[in-house]
Amino acid sequence: MSQSPSPLDASRLVIHKSDSLRQCPPVKDIVFGRTFTDHMLKIPWTAARGWGEPSIEPYGPLSLEPSSVVLHYAVTLFEGMKAYRDDHGKVRLFRPEKNMERMNRSASRICLPNFDETELLKLIKKLVQLDQHWVPSEPGYSMYIRPTLIGTEPSVSVTQTSEALLFVILSPVGPYYSSGVKPVALEANPQYVRAWPGGTGNAKIGANYGPGVMPAMQAAARGYQQILWLFGEEHYVTEVGTMNFFVVLKKDDGVWEVVTPPLNGLILPGVTRLSILELLRAHQNGEERLKNVPKIEVNERDIKMQELVDAANAGNIVEMFGAGTAAVVSPVNRIGYMGKDIHVPVGESGFGVITEAVLNKITGIQWGKEEHPWSVPIE
Repeated sequence: MSQSPSPLDASRLVIHKSDSLRQCPPVKDIVFGRTFTDHMLKIPWTAARGWGEPSIEPYGPLSLEPSSVVLHYAVTLFEGMKAYRDDHGKVRLFRPEKNMERMNRSASRICLPNFDETELLKLIKKLVQLDQHWVPSEPGYSMYIRPTLIGTEPSVSVTQTSEALLFVILSPVGPYYSSGVKPVALEANPQYVRAWPGGTGNAKIGANYGPGVMPAMQAAARGYQQILWLFGEEHYVTEVGTMNFFVVLKKDDGVWEVVTPPLNGLILPGVTRLSILELLRAHQNGEERLKNVPKIEVNERDIKMQELVDAANAGNIVEMFGAGTAAVVSPVNRIGYMGKDIHVPVGESGFGVITEAVLNKITGIQWGKEEHPWSVPIE
């Protein structure tokens, strides 16, 4: 009688420490995504045996067959999360269970194996604990956590992989606004699309990201820092670069409407997006007020470029921002669209009122300045 495949089990973890531990470089020398810590987590999987023994071992190259499906058909997904050091030296994660849930959804979309989310989170905490001296203590600095799952079966057949590898690497990162707030300019170019109905736009898979590089480079050559992705003949707004999109519009009755596109399959369900919506709705309902934020109405609804053009012409755009793990929020000051620029107001600080309020609230939780269930100590 054959055994059923083994589930992911954190209690099976083995640790092989590096013989040559390094120190985190001076924070002024940290470049995003270029410096990695001493150790990594690796967990193999096969269809026959299930999840193998998790191991933490020295950071180093992976051994893959040149025929591995990940190298040919982009059978890969990833997550992005951070570890933060609070004023007492304790290291914290921000809503990590949401990343685990999304990682499993992405895995299902490209036929990679699912896993026990609680067990993987235990293993990630162990890895972060081991390399926690790499988590900077300077204000605004953190450690980026990159869980990744790849198909490793040596085959050039386009089919469900029977072998996979889940690994996690860590990288210290600096503050997004290290030299002051710089609102970004967006190019809304309908020539390219990021996602489409029935596609993979709502999954965090590798294949969604490479195709965005060329349009972004073209936009940069025209003086725009990010792409405002559109969809369809009516130019529906979807995302900002690799961030979720928010706009604040002034209604006829003076109430500020905060709008973000709905999760209709074209949008990645961001953890920061979710957090912002929950904070804004708590403010709207009177449960927990955000500093300096007036009466608002929060809506997840479709928004077309023509609506933004009309709102700008009427002076009804209050502010606009992207939202994601890297920056939390990134204010927008103009959009290039159909040969013209739409100008968006920004405050003296570079942030709008709502942008600044949600940034301060979320970063306060992330760095443990405010006790909150979203902030999870690693031990």
